[in-house]
Amino acid sequence: MKALTTILAVLALGTFAVNAQDKGKAKMTPEEAFKKKDANSDGKVSKEEFTKTKDATKADGLAKMFDAKDKNKDGSLDLEEFKAGGKGKAKAPK
Repeated sequence: MKALTTILAVLALGTFAVNAQDKGKAKMTPEEAFKKKDANSDGKVSKEEFTKTKDATKADGLAKMFDAKDKNKDGSLDLEEFKAGGKGKAKAPK
């Protein structure tokens, strides 16, 4: 029983430490996020750049988000398109 209590206490402290570290991280501004996504620094974010992710399960959702944000349908996002519309969710077809 003593060992179980010790293990639970260690886990609780570890969780607290991780959460405290996360709160200290500053969120990126939209401009910083745009610059990070713009891999070739051409001032635009292509669909390929926007959907690049380590988690393949997210790529489909990111592609739909890109399509919703690309208002002029030129295949890339400028900073204004990137920032506009919050998360840029696509509207459901009628």
